[in-house]
Amino acid sequence: MRSENVFISAGFDITAVSEDFVPEMEKAAGKLIRDTVGKDNALSYMKGAFLVIAATNSKELNAEIRDIAKENGIPVNSAHGGGDVLIPSTLRRGGFTVTVSSEGRAPAFPPYVIEEIDGFLDEGYERMLALLVRIRPKVMAGIEKQPDRAEFLAGILRDGKIWEMLRSGNEYGAYAEALKKGGLA
Repeated sequence: MRSENVFISAGFDITAVSEDFVPEMEKAAGKLIRDTVGKDNALSYMKGAFLVIAATNSKELNAEIRDIAKENGIPVNSAHGGGDVLIPSTLRRGGFTVTVSSEGRAPAFPPYVIEEIDGFLDEGYERMLALLVRIRPKVMAGIEKQPDRAEFLAGILRDGKIWEMLRSGNEYGAYAEALKKGGLA
């Protein structure tokens, strides 16, 4: 389950500048400018930009674009690293998000890790999050000190019996067991 593009979902206006575009970019970008980007014209396309993403197939050109953006105070991500903005691969599930970044060192790595994590995270994780959200008010009211609250919640997360109940769909039993465990029943 991959998330949609974070920039599209946040309502950004995307302008893409390139000699040609992949179909995904044609769908994602609000404005396509067919041009060759280089040191001489890159800044003209950055005027008014909130963020610049240098994603050409040239490490040298990406570095030039990155440096021009930085010199002009525009946050930048570079496909070949060295930018000041990381764009991780993202997996969204009901109520939580997992992100992975190689910090520009190996762009193929994060999507691979996300695929592996996606196969690992079963419904039990969403149910555990729901349990923790449900039990939190009782924990806040019944356990006075923060370190004790954190220890109690970590104990729930490490409890194999509670995980088994959640994975089998017994959310009520898991809730009751968690309350009992903390003396909050």
